[in-house]
Amino acid sequence: MNEEKPKNSNENQIPKTDFEFWEWLVDHQGETFFTAKHLAFTYQIRGGEMFVDRRSKSITRATVCGAFSRILADQNHEIFGPKALNCFGAPYLWAILVHLGLAVPGKKK
Repeated sequence: MNEEKPKNSNENQIPKTDFEFWEWLVDHQGETFFTAKHLAFTYQIRGGEMFVDRRSKSITRATVCGAFSRILADQNHEIFGPKALNCFGAPYLWAILVHLGLAVPGKKK
């Protein structure tokens, strides 16, 4: 039998926990995203690592979840771009967070 992993019943649901965010990433691997500089990229999840097609090194799950947690904790909207995430792979993580509507690009005040 060919059993597929069941998809989330609500594909547009915004993740609220690290676990939900990682599962969202797993479900959307292979899709095309765009960095702030409009560079297209895709990624694959293998184990606890995210492999972006534009990079030779992987981004660990801990780094991904750390960036997600920082965005959720940013009540004053002080994180306004990928550099402000201050982590490895920030341009790619930022693009995904913006796609989800969790991060909003802007200028520092």
